[in-house]
Amino acid sequence: MNRVFAQAPTGVDISKVFAPAQHFSKIGDLVSVIVQNAFVLAGIIAFVLVIAAGFGMIVGAGSGDTKQLEQGKKAITAAVLGLIIIVGSFWIIQIIETITGQTLLPLKLE
Repeated sequence: MNRVFAQAPTGVDISKVFAPAQHFSKIGDLVSVIVQNAFVLAGIIAFVLVIAAGFGMIVGAGSGDTKQLEQGKKAITAAVLGLIIIVGSFWIIQIIETITGQTLLPLKLE
């Protein structure tokens, strides 16, 4: 009976399959770009939701429809709460960067 040992791979090069991988030397660089863009996208979505909810409140108040007015209030409360969570998570990342001295996100508020 012969023993068969698994041979360790010499390295996996995903740049042949996934072209944007050529621009990132580390996985952390890719994650930083994704997270930074996620913050921007989440901020834009929250802003649009605040505008839409405000418009819904105005329409509900103008027509005297209390149900639509309450729905607009709930939507604007949820959108503002989401925006607070987004900003809070960004602040937490900034605090972690300050404590550890490591750059997690290339975006800095100074």
